[in-house]
Amino acid sequence: MDEIGYIKALGIHYPGALSKIKKSDDLLQPIYEAFTNSLEAISILKSRFDVKMKGEIAISIYLKKNVFSHQTKDYDFDSIVISDNGVGFDGKEFERLVALSNDEKGFSNRGTGRVQYLHSFDKTIVVSYFRNETSKTGFSVRKLTLSKSEPFLKNKAIIHQDEGNLEDFETYSSGTLLKFLSPLIEKDKKYFEKLSVQELKSKLLNHYLAYFCEHKNELPLIKLNKYIDSDLDDSETIVEEDIPVPDYEQPLEVNYTEQIDGDLVQSEEVETFILKSFKLPDSDLEKNALILVSKGELANPIKLNHLQAKEDIEGNRYLFLLSGKYIDDRDSDNRGRINFLKKSDFKRNDEPELFDYKVIILEDLENAANKEILNIYEEIKQLKESQHDNIDKLKKMFLLNPDLVDAIKNKINLNDSDDVILRKVYEAEAKTLARGDAYLKQQIEDLKELDTSSDTYGEDLEKKVEEFVKSVPLQNRTALTHYVARRKLVLELFGKIIDKKLNVQNKKTKQLDEKLLHNLIFQQGSENPESSDLWLLNEEYIYFKGTSEGLLRTINLDEKGILKEDLTVEEEEYKLKQQGDASLKRPDILLFPKEGKCIILEFKSLDVNVSLHLNKINRYASLINNLSKDSFNFHTYYGYLIGENIDVDDIQDNDSDFKSSPKLDYIFRPHKRILGKFGKDDGALYTEVIKYSTILDRAEVRNRIFIDKLSKIR
Repeated sequence: MDEIGYIKALGIHYPGALSKIKKSDDLLQPIYEAFTNSLEAISILKSRFDVKMKGEIAISIYLKKNVFSHQTKDYDFDSIVISDNGVGFDGKEFERLVALSNDEKGFSNRGTGRVQYLHSFDKTIVVSYFRNETSKTGFSVRKLTLSKSEPFLKNKAIIHQDEGNLEDFETYSSGTLLKFLSPLIEKDKKYFEKLSVQELKSKLLNHYLAYFCEHKNELPLIKLNKYIDSDLDDSETIVEEDIPVPDYEQPLEVNYTEQIDGDLVQSEEVETFILKSFKLPDSDLEKNALILVSKGELANPIKLNHLQAKEDIEGNRYLFLLSGKYIDDRDSDNRGRINFLKKSDFKRNDEPELFDYKVIILEDLENAANKEILNIYEEIKQLKESQHDNIDKLKKMFLLNPDLVDAIKNKINLNDSDDVILRKVYEAEAKTLARGDAYLKQQIEDLKELDTSSDTYGEDLEKKVEEFVKSVPLQNRTALTHYVARRKLVLELFGKIIDKKLNVQNKKTKQLDEKLLHNLIFQQGSENPESSDLWLLNEEYIYFKGTSEGLLRTINLDEKGILKEDLTVEEEEYKLKQQGDASLKRPDILLFPKEGKCIILEFKSLDVNVSLHLNKINRYASLINNLSKDSFNFHTYYGYLIGENIDVDDIQDNDSDFKSSPKLDYIFRPHKRILGKFGKDDGALYTEVIKYSTILDRAEVRNRIFIDKLSKIR
């Protein structure tokens, strides 16, 4: 091999070969590759030459000032240098470097890690000192440049042996210095310019956690430096104290799977993996993960069923590492990507000989690991069980679609509150509903394809009807579920107010109960019964026009005020006789079901004696009857006086026209004449006095019917 010049490829077309090995998404991958090589070089030196020295690795980021650095504190990229005191590129190691797909290395490498250098940097300079018995000094130097730039590829090469290559070198130990120059992508360059030694240390600790744990007592000295114009700006060292100790380390056995006559059969043969478990503060661990480990480096994550990436339990996150020879043997050319077969891959394989006769299926490994994790950490197991119980309660309480909930379980965190869980379910339902709407729309548009004169028209129409009917229940069920779920919440809240169990009711605010109940049923100041919960009283009420807590003089019906603006002297006097200006009074709720009719609702606080307020509805009916505009022709009134402190005897002693309805738990006055004045006809008032608790009982019965019906649909 020539000592100076390009090392030409034999039988390799580099542009095609390099394109098959993709650039890693991790911008630090070239540094990881070099760092791994340094670890291996130190290990080889110790084993081959029985050297007892302390290994050393340094990673140094070199930046240089620009004209704006003084103001901006931003600097330009110069280089990244990784150095070690390992075995160096002697003849054997150099041969492995030259062969693009060499897989002889004892660390299960495929020898293609350096391709990440080529994909990331325009040039990678290597200066390596190695033991050489033929050298006068005992050591020789190897000087190389790696690149996939045009001059290299034109010469069918990615390696150039530089001036001074293989000269004798005066040194006391072997080692290698590798320098990355000129990032090929601007994004990479910006990243390295901002990369701190603290972040680099954190990334290395995370990436090599398994290796560091395994070699904790024999790690080399690892220094991380940052230089600005050759002046040391910052530094960090990775020491033994930085490396966490696994909480648990135990074997995990997984059965092989084989394909027999097209069927997947679990073999009695097992493969043993090692599962290491860490519980770390969330400040030290960015996310929970279950990760495959190859050659001591973190490879690709696999499915962790019990924890979302960012959630924590009492400020801790969890890391689980799976290692073993089976994983090492399946590392790919792109280091860190493990070639594991999924069950679906194995099933659809028409040529079993393409795969190993027996394999470990990825899902089997995931299931075994996740099962063991619940045995390791009791807090995860308890939270998982508690979450399952809570989700089951929510499914029953709000009639959630069980299939939909199961489909999004992997998106529900262990610490998610009820409202977060429900929001996730409803968001998923909304997407399902949208797809259903689009499908229904398409079916309706497809009707234009039907031909009523066709002999097959009847059959064609029937097919369309069947498709349409299949879709509609899913739509209606989702909407009805929300409808019933909201009502159930309102009923629960209604009951808590009646029982005085809301926290706010601990305050001694006067008439707070009345305000709470009023706003629950129909928000004060609102003029939109459709958005209210008047269904608690009567299903029809939400479809009427009306207002809550509105001034009589400002209440409109069909965009017209209900009271006259111009009053006679007698009408004005009558208006002022009602304990103040009647037009400034605020009925709790007024509803207008249709022409000539008016419903008056009055609420009283839970402890108030309702019998003391029997005349209030009468007065409102009289005012509206006699001071309203003639065009409304009000003449029939329905009054409802609602409270909880209701004594039938007391009410009937005050007004003997009230009758008791014991089976329905309310009392009523079927008719009271409302005297007409100022040329108005007499009106008629029907009145009920009813308890909040009775209203709640009735509404619960109605809602239960909905739930029963919906359950049958499901």
